[in-house]
Amino acid sequence: MELFLILSRENDTLPLAELEAVLNAEKIDYNLEIVEPGIIKLKTPEDISILLGKRMGYAHEISHFITESNPHKIPEAFSKIKWEDILGPDFAIRVKQIGCTEDIDCQEMEKELGNIVKKMVGDKSKVKLEKPSTFIRVLITNSLALIGVKKVKIDKKHFFDLKPHKRPFFYPGSMSPKLARCMVNLSQIIPGDLLMDPFCGTGGILIEAGIIGARLIGTDIDEKMVQGTEKNLKYYGIKDFKVLKSDARHVKLDEKVKAVVTDPPYGISASTAGEDSGKIYREFLESVSDQMLEDGRICIATPHYVDLNDLLNDTPLKLMERHEIRMHKSLTRVISVLVKE
Repeated sequence: MELFLILSRENDTLPLAELEAVLNAEKIDYNLEIVEPGIIKLKTPEDISILLGKRMGYAHEISHFITESNPHKIPEAFSKIKWEDILGPDFAIRVKQIGCTEDIDCQEMEKELGNIVKKMVGDKSKVKLEKPSTFIRVLITNSLALIGVKKVKIDKKHFFDLKPHKRPFFYPGSMSPKLARCMVNLSQIIPGDLLMDPFCGTGGILIEAGIIGARLIGTDIDEKMVQGTEKNLKYYGIKDFKVLKSDARHVKLDEKVKAVVTDPPYGISASTAGEDSGKIYREFLESVSDQMLEDGRICIATPHYVDLNDLLNDTPLKLMERHEIRMHKSLTRVISVLVKE
């Protein structure tokens, strides 16, 4: 099965890293080709478009690949496709440019390609612009045009509806649902794995992990956050969780976790009980590694001025990935993936 994906271009490295993490977590054999930044061709033994659509945060669309063409010879390519074997009772064609510097009239091209298809299939399939049974996607870049059938459009409504201020319990500074989902995916969990957030705050990371199907443990030093996280998890129908009032540096669990995904507090504040965050990070990493399975992963968000390499000394943790998110002039957020060796 061949697919092509339109990934988000909100960040230079996170979307592709998220895709590869999901593929590796699900133990899927794959061959991946970067067509353009944000455009990926993917070959897998079976159709995984629905699976990717349910998991991915930084992706927009997934299509079954039919063929590719020179950007200037798309009509000729269309004329060679056996549309009668592909189309349902109705269809629509949408042309999209990404990274293409030429000025192409996409609407005119859609009409031209639609006429080609109609002549080839006659009355077997009709044009239907709203909710067609077959959505033909033409994706034009500078180097080539990809032609396929769109199978999945990532639901932006999910991430909009789960924004922190829309939850029953809200606290300023909460992570966006899309980034939380990406971090959960970077930890390479699958449904049924046990995931922990030791600084759970309002529960945003736990919500995304619960939607994927992980079992959850959250802790926070603030009782208000513990109660708020419980309220939020129940609101979104997540049931398999425990939330405890505890210092992240001294958590003792009955079962070792597969992954730790967390966004520790920055600086000195009430949320760190008045202690310096650098000290908390070091003690937390030393402690949490004892609560993890071998080959377990930590995905952690830190400010750029925290040197994780220094903090990992004398721990069984190894830094595997590092991704930067520019927040504003004075702060860059770093998403790091660590593995227990």
